[in-house]
Amino acid sequence: MEKVLTVIMLVIFFGVMIGVGMYSRRHAKDVNGFVLGGRGVGPWLTAFAFGTSYFSAVIFVGYAGQFGWLFGLAATWAGLGNAFIGSLLAWNVLGRRTRIMSQHLDAKTMPDFFGKRFNSTPLKVVASLIVFVFLIPYTASLYNGLSSLFGLVFDIPYWVVIAVMAVLTGVYVIFGGYMATAINDFIQGIIMLVGIVAVILAVLNDNGGLLAATQKLSEVPAEGWSGGAFSSFFGPDPVFLFFVVILTSLGTWGLPQMVGKFYAIKSEKDIHKGTVISTVFAIIVAGGCYFLGGFGRLYGVDLSPAGKPMFDTIIPKMLSTLPSVIIAVVIVLVLSASMSTLSSLVLASSSTFTLDVIKVKAKKMDDKKTVFVMRIFIVFFILVSALIAVIKDANPGITFIAQMMGVSWGGLAGSFLAPYLYSLYWKGVTKAATVVCFIWGTGLAITQFVISMTMTGEEIAAFPGILSLAFKTSIHSGVFAMVGGLIIVPIVSLITKKQPAKELDAHFACFDEKYTAEVTAKERIKDAK
Repeated sequence: MEKVLTVIMLVIFFGVMIGVGMYSRRHAKDVNGFVLGGRGVGPWLTAFAFGTSYFSAVIFVGYAGQFGWLFGLAATWAGLGNAFIGSLLAWNVLGRRTRIMSQHLDAKTMPDFFGKRFNSTPLKVVASLIVFVFLIPYTASLYNGLSSLFGLVFDIPYWVVIAVMAVLTGVYVIFGGYMATAINDFIQGIIMLVGIVAVILAVLNDNGGLLAATQKLSEVPAEGWSGGAFSSFFGPDPVFLFFVVILTSLGTWGLPQMVGKFYAIKSEKDIHKGTVISTVFAIIVAGGCYFLGGFGRLYGVDLSPAGKPMFDTIIPKMLSTLPSVIIAVVIVLVLSASMSTLSSLVLASSSTFTLDVIKVKAKKMDDKKTVFVMRIFIVFFILVSALIAVIKDANPGITFIAQMMGVSWGGLAGSFLAPYLYSLYWKGVTKAATVVCFIWGTGLAITQFVISMTMTGEEIAAFPGILSLAFKTSIHSGVFAMVGGLIIVPIVSLITKKQPAKELDAHFACFDEKYTAEVTAKERIKDAK
């Protein structure tokens, strides 16, 4: 019964996804339509696209399990940080100015924005290469946890699961571009909302309700605590929790696939609506995921041959005790979360590489050929990410893939967050400061990767001063990269050559433009009263 129910739900889900891709073909005939949906995407689609790109299976299976195990119910702070810093504040600080300036400069990607904001083609190419290098391992990580969840119902090889997900995602993105991705993200977002609420209620019911489950959790022992560590307000390790909140929340401000959603929204008025929708979505999905993971200690965790916790097994262990219909919903939920993020990442990667690298060399490439090349690169990025995921699963001893995935987020956000944010608000940002921040972000990420591959935790802890904290994990180095960039960019900008005032005035003129609107006779009478 469980298997039949899951198959029926998956067939319906896949049919809808492909149908949307076919329907959206009319919006994907030129570059603007394929990459940005013609800059005419409404607030609901944009908000859900933002949220579903943010929260993938990595959050639901990996982070919820890992941080729920480490922090208990305090892990919920990560979800709330994602909602209020990663969504609410991001929309308010970046949304309007991104939409206005990107349209004014005719920038279609984040590297394209840097190139036009600083009138530098080399800067655009360098930014595009950073996206290319760091998004591929991040994309591969989206498949994590799928095998253990599908293993609850189906006895099929992991590579088959990856292949099905990759092919179906590729079909609707290749045919429909951004509009297909946005519509499917909306559908997938609804599934995620319903699914996470259903799972939380089922898990709490399985443990006698919220009060009983919290009581059980408070009795779980923790080192250095007499009791109640995992049900406490800030958990057993508030410092590490703070780093997790900052990386997973502030990091979205510098991720090209996230910021790109603001390029496509229809109007400024829609940004206000999208802010509310996106924030509520994040509270439910991200807050719910981390809250659910907080009860992981009640179910236990499997250990690797080396004796280390396998955090990806925690959520599947929780779900294995639930009714068949809940398990079926969760499988579709996680598949939705993974496919929505995968589609966003491959579209961002392919469009960036095509527009900001390939087209720089082939300047005479028309829209039709450009869209064709982007579709080719979508296939390439999906194949590479799927291949990396299969290799990682088949060879657990190859740890460099997992380490590279861990530094991807920090490398991207550390490179882009500060120069992008300052460039929207401050005329004083210089090209040199942007280049230095690129070097800082990528350099810190690569250093973290090398250290993680060659040193033990004890050796890293022996580093002098603040270095031991900065390179403790990829989460720590990612936060240092972002915060360091926010300090570096203004300092370097103050001592390096400024752009010509004429160029800057032209770039920022879009914020000074005023628009008039026709007022009907009915509205005049209403105003007079």
